[in-house]
Amino acid sequence: MKKKENFMDYIPSSNPLYTWDTDERGIVTVHVVNKGFYNWLAQKLFRKPRISHIRLDKYGSFVWQQMDGKKTIYEISEQVKKKFGKEAEPIIDRLVDFFRILWRNKFIGYLCETDC
Repeated sequence: MKKKENFMDYIPSSNPLYTWDTDERGIVTVHVVNKGFYNWLAQKLFRKPRISHIRLDKYGSFVWQQMDGKKTIYEISEQVKKKFGKEAEPIIDRLVDFFRILWRNKFIGYLCETDC
């Protein structure tokens, strides 16, 4: 019998293709190099930037810095709860949406704590 996967057991890890840094307030900015033919075309025709800088808010920045390749999404949610308390509610729903957006845009990958 196959064990049912639990999203909260996933271990998020940032994509090594993207660099990131923090400012003096701890806000994370992810730097994405826009490669490929269509990006090149947009850069030439529409003056789109070669590097996009995606600035996260205080919650996203905190979560991003918690992704160390060891903590599960559940453990990160506990850290968010500890730091922001009720201000971050509903924590689980917001975190699930945030991680799905990051994954969809290839900012992160997932590892599994167990065989999932």
